[in-house]
Amino acid sequence: MPRRLAGLLGTATAASAALALLAATPAVAVAPPLTAPRIIAHFDLAQGLQPENIALEPDGSADLTFSFARAIGRVDPDGNLTLLATLPAPADPNTPVLGAAVVSGIARAHDGTLYFGYATGTADLTGIWRLCPGGAPERISAFPADSLPNGLALDERAGLLYSADSALGVIRTVPVAGGDPTVWSDDARLRPTAAFGANGLKLHHHAVWVGNTDTGTLLRIPLGRNGTAGPAEVRATGLPGLDDFDFAGHGDDVIAALNSGSEAAYIAADGTHHTVLTGADGLSNPTSVAVHGDTVYVPSAAYFTRTDPNLLLATVER
Repeated sequence: MPRRLAGLLGTATAASAALALLAATPAVAVAPPLTAPRIIAHFDLAQGLQPENIALEPDGSADLTFSFARAIGRVDPDGNLTLLATLPAPADPNTPVLGAAVVSGIARAHDGTLYFGYATGTADLTGIWRLCPGGAPERISAFPADSLPNGLALDERAGLLYSADSALGVIRTVPVAGGDPTVWSDDARLRPTAAFGANGLKLHHHAVWVGNTDTGTLLRIPLGRNGTAGPAEVRATGLPGLDDFDFAGHGDDVIAALNSGSEAAYIAADGTHHTVLTGADGLSNPTSVAVHGDTVYVPSAAYFTRTDPNLLLATVER
């Protein structure tokens, strides 16, 4: 064989081997400060196991609401799922925007009690529910039938839960002991413009932070000395499909789930942001974010992709 031809064949063989190696290596798009994305649990779409929101246990297990399955589940650090409870089905669901009954935001108390929102479009079931360890789910606060309780946060010191209403565009407070809800903020920036207004919600640095999905804005509402709401401040814009989020550390940097685009964004305290995870990393309509130490949890519900609802973990570099 001529030496030049042999050299060309050798080069082609090497190139083919390199291409084969690239094809066998999963594509990733993770960007700093996130690294090492990995999926620890895949869920059964046929059973409606589409994770909507997340709260974390001290051992790193993830408590998840499974929206259309009307269920609460726990994924342990090894990726094993245990279903904890299923909410009663409404006789005639008529949930605003969605139609079907959905379990939404979740928050965990230090004693292991879980609080979560349930929206059915019916007066007998819509509101905030509680699940005590070893107990059965019970409603502790009734919401209007035309409301859509979504993001949820717990202030144990004040004994209050904060709930974002995506349909009516308000934030309510509910006593952790149970009782009637109170509209805490009805700021115009919380309202929907098409479908979902106020959505993900967190308490941070003497303020309630909330995302408006329709407007793609992250808002900060300061807490007054007497607990009243100040005017909403826009902290970031240009976040299409903004769902839930969490803070990356002690500062005001945020990691947010952008549901419709199957992306997660890192939002700096000055409002600038960039994409840190995409569908190439395994996201499939991500719904929420939780940060535990240097680990970021991102559940995906596959609402639109209809492919691979899952729980993804990544590492955040400090």
